[in-house]
Amino acid sequence: MRAVVFTAQGELALQERPTPEPGYKEILIETAAVGICGTDTHVFDGEFEGTVFPLVPGHEATGTIVALGEGVNDGVFDFRVGDHVAVNPSTTCGECEFCLNGHQNLCPQWNGLGVVASDGASQQFFTAPSRNVYRLKPETDLYQAALIEPLACAIRGWDVLPRRLGDHVLVYGSGTMGLLMAQLASRAGASTVSIVDLNEDRLKVAAECGIQNRYTSADQADREKWDVVIDCTGNIRAIEDALTRVKPAGFFQDFGVAPADRTAQFSPFRVYRDELSIVGTMAVLNSFGRAVELFEAGAINATAMISHSFTLDDYADALAMFRAGTGRKLQIRPNDTESRVLIA
Repeated sequence: MRAVVFTAQGELALQERPTPEPGYKEILIETAAVGICGTDTHVFDGEFEGTVFPLVPGHEATGTIVALGEGVNDGVFDFRVGDHVAVNPSTTCGECEFCLNGHQNLCPQWNGLGVVASDGASQQFFTAPSRNVYRLKPETDLYQAALIEPLACAIRGWDVLPRRLGDHVLVYGSGTMGLLMAQLASRAGASTVSIVDLNEDRLKVAAECGIQNRYTSADQADREKWDVVIDCTGNIRAIEDALTRVKPAGFFQDFGVAPADRTAQFSPFRVYRDELSIVGTMAVLNSFGRAVELFEAGAINATAMISHSFTLDDYADALAMFRAGTGRKLQIRPNDTESRVLIA
C-alpha cells in the first residue's frame, strides 16, 4: 500500500509499505478521508512535543473496517467488516494521576495517531485500537465525517466554558475550529454569536454556516464586550485584542495553538478587578462519542466547510495550501486517484 511519511523534521516522502496487520484488540481500516490541520504543520516542522520520526501523519480520519484483530468483540463491541467508522486518535496510559482523575488528555504519555509516536491515517490502510473506533450510520457521509475529530475538540472546548443561556459569544478566527466553536455556540445557549477574521473569504464561509455577525475587526461590532470570547487563531495579537473584549465576570478561552515560545501581554489588574476567567482546552476528552451524535444530528454545516480533496501524491501541495490559508477544510483521500476542488 501507499503512505505519506514524515521521514524527518521538514521532510516527507511517498512510500510503498506492507498493509498493516491488526494486533490484539486492533481494527484495520481502509482510509476514506483525513483532514489537514495546524497540528500536521507543527508535527512536520518538528514543533510538536514528543513526535518520533519517521511518522505517517493524519489524525482526523474516517474509513471502512476491513479486518478485526483478535479480541475486538470479546467485550462490549460488535464491530463488523464493512462498518463505516470514525477514529479518536488520542491514546493514554490509563494509570497516571491525570488519567485516574478524569483528565486523560493531560496524560504525560498522551499519544495521538499521526501526531506523536503512532502512525496515522495518511495511508491507504491504518490500524487503531478498538476502543478508539466509533461506528457511523450507513447513510453518514464518510468524507464529511472526517470533521468529527475536530468537532470533538470543539465540544471539549465548550465543556470548560459556562454554557449559560443568553450569553453573547465572540470567536476569533473563521478557520475550521473557529467555525465549529461558533456553530456550537447557539447550541450552548448563546443569544448572539459573532466571529472575527481578517480574511473576508473565510467570513463568507461563516455566513454559509449561519454565523449572524461577521467582522474583520471587533471594533465594527455594535457592542464592546462579550460574555465569552474564544481565540481560535493562536495569533498573539489576536489573543491580546480578544482579552480586552471580555465582559466583567466573563470568560476567555485560549483554544488556538500559539507558538510555545511566545508570550502575550494582558492586564493582571483587570483579570483581578473584573473577575475574568481564563481557560485552556487540550484536544479531546470524553467528547468523541458526543461528536459523532452531534455530527449525525446535523449540528454543523459540513458541506460548506470542505473545499478540496487531495490524493497521497499531492500531499505536499495540500500542506502548502493549508499554510497559505487558502481554501476551506482540506482533506487527503488516500484511495482516490484524482485531487478535486469541491468548492471553488
